[in-house]
Amino acid sequence: PTQRVPHVLGTSGSITAILFAYPLLSPPPHDHNNKILWVSRVATKPSSDLLIAAKRMTGTRRVGSPVGRRVPGGPGPSLINLPSPGCWRLTLRWSGHVDRLDLQYATNRSR
Repeated sequence: PTQRVPHVLGTSGSITAILFAYPLLSPPPHDHNNKILWVSRVATKPSSDLLIAAKRMTGTRRVGSPVGRRVPGGPGPSLINLPSPGCWRLTLRWSGHVDRLDLQYATNRSR
């Protein structure tokens, strides 16, 4: 109860992103990964992939092209690298469920 883990709860409360790398960095660092553990708070179907549609946002305006990512087998551990720093709005789909959340990727200054 005294330890805190960076995490982001989906807007509908159906999924949580537990951030093992904090801050998330773009481009990804050489010495560790942008690891996220996705925890579904609703029932899942076996072998139902987690599909991620990500778009970079500035306020309420989309910037650049959207990108997609897939976590095979559904919510669980993943490495999610996104192409540029900034606020990314993710729409997550798995096992017939949909949720959304925002993740911040900081600039990797070590490259």
